Amino acid sequence: MAPVDPHSYTDGEHPVVSHAALAFYLDFAASTIQASALLTLSAPHSGDLLLDTRALAVHSASTAADPPEPIPFSLAAAPDPVLGAALTLTLPPDTTSFRLTFSTSPAASALQWLAPPQTASGQPFVFSQCQSIHARSIFPCHDTPAARITFSLLLNIPSQLSAVAAARHVARRDPLPSDHRGACDDELWCAAGRIVEEFQMEQSVPPYLFAFAAGGIGFRDLGPRTRVYAEGGDKVLDEAAREFAGVEEMVKVGESLFGPYEWERFDLLVLPPSFPYGGMENPRMVFLTPTVIKGDAAGAQVVAHELAHSWTGNLITNKTNEDFWLNEGFTTYAERRIVEVVQGEERAALNMGIGWRGLNRMMERFKDNMEFTKLKPKMAGIDPDDVYSEVPYEKGFQFLWRIERQIGRPAFDEFLKKYIATFKFKSIDTETFLEFLKKNIPGIENQIDLQLWVEGTGIPPDAMEPDSATYKKICALAAEFKSGKLPSEEEVADWSGQEWELYLENLPTDVEASQVTALDERYKLSESRDYEVKVAFLQLAIPTGCKCYFNEVEKCLKQVGRMKYLRPLYSSLAKCSSEEKMLAQRIFSEAQEFYHPIARSVAEAILSKHS
Repeated sequence: MAPVDPHSYTDGEHPVVSHAALAFYLDFAASTIQASALLTLSAPHSGDLLLDTRALAVHSASTAADPPEPIPFSLAAAPDPVLGAALTLTLPPDTTSFRLTFSTSPAASALQWLAPPQTASGQPFVFSQCQSIHARSIFPCHDTPAARITFSLLLNIPSQLSAVAAARHVARRDPLPSDHRGACDDELWCAAGRIVEEFQMEQSVPPYLFAFAAGGIGFRDLGPRTRVYAEGGDKVLDEAAREFAGVEEMVKVGESLFGPYEWERFDLLVLPPSFPYGGMENPRMVFLTPTVIKGDAAGAQVVAHELAHSWTGNLITNKTNEDFWLNEGFTTYAERRIVEVVQGEERAALNMGIGWRGLNRMMERFKDNMEFTKLKPKMAGIDPDDVYSEVPYEKGFQFLWRIERQIGRPAFDEFLKKYIATFKFKSIDTETFLEFLKKNIPGIENQIDLQLWVEGTGIPPDAMEPDSATYKKICALAAEFKSGKLPSEEEVADWSGQEWELYLENLPTDVEASQVTALDERYKLSESRDYEVKVAFLQLAIPTGCKCYFNEVEKCLKQVGRMKYLRPLYSSLAKCSSEEKMLAQRIFSEAQEFYHPIARSVAEAILSKHS
């Protein structure tokens, strides 16, 4: 076997699935999907073929011929804790396509099923989150970004619901018996009160970008190619429409910087608060946490990041999770270029400053395993979710910014556009990027230590802290906090959430409880609507033993499932005394059903580590 990815059973000597025709019957009562998949290979194949699965029940495998012939298959009896279970098919000679029927588990790691009491609309809701290696829990596939696919998708749902997907919407129509291709029986598929939402994705994407959601979803148009969807009714939609009113302008800025927008539409879905990430860059349908709706258009920062992925990540994709920086470092750089045009250089510098603090914090997090401070770490046997961090984002950004400083922005812009045009709709590794860099910027390896940047641990000495008047002023005010000086109301009069976040990130960690409460009494940071500010403050307060904030900590952990907030709050509690540890355990036991499976496993790992 020639593995192409340490996180997949995909054999590099065999063809890969290039198209998937999927039919899903969504059973909300059972929290499962009954499904069929007609899978087409990139080339004819005979004999064994391995696919990735996780917690799937595979019912049948057959040829695509009429009548179909059974295909022998077996599912590994002992699943790997990271990879899941390999599905081995023994294909007849020159097979180009075959059909599988299967069903998901209620515990599928990519899916969260929300009961009506858990939603704002009072309707059931389900959404997928396939990054990094969770697509295999929805359908058998070559679950590696090295194997890009096109797909069609039929979602059979209750007719009072609607659905969206990271694909072109074809139709909303009545179910037909011919649709399901064995996913379930005709009677179930065509039952009264069911509807089919049909989607097509003609552009190839890595499996982790497969995405859909179904529930009580409404929408507002924002521009000629942008629309915001949300679960939660008119209030959420109106707030989201105001927050993201400038999205069309951002798309145009992105095109001016990086070339044509290749995905036709750039729509947004605001998910329930249990969504585990800030945003997910699913092409044509970005998924967002409701915490980005802050009432001051600051949420556009997250949207800028997901938009930037339209070029770096979706159009050009890392070949494996070991090359994740190619997605996130490039996208962080591209995001800040968009922000610089739309919101100004000072705002972009604040963004960079928060990132710089985050990168330094990651050095502390991984001090006992510096492998994960490398741009290209070795990850065999490691669950990507366990080591997800700001390193690929911020160290990757620093690397690209270092190259820009060396050759100048005009030359780097020219390089960036050529890079995107050369590798679009391809998945590449770090070595391919470095070869392209050296070919197109001759002698760069003599000016920058490329090996140190990619393979070295820690932060390279030629990385650079951002330099701006606003950034320096905030850092200086934070340094004065240790001596008891709070910023004056005049000094913070024009601060938004980002300024407060940067201030809090730069405060010394060994502060007194009285200082923390004094800061909060003046500025009510623990009550901030901006979760970046609220969590940064609570993270500062927990180690001081300020028990008066435990109620806010508990509310935060029970109201929002975003891992960016769960990780630091649970970690801060778990590192304190037995009382705080017990509080963390109690909150988790009461909140875990609210969390997405990915977030639940991360919180469990934190509590287990510090138990």
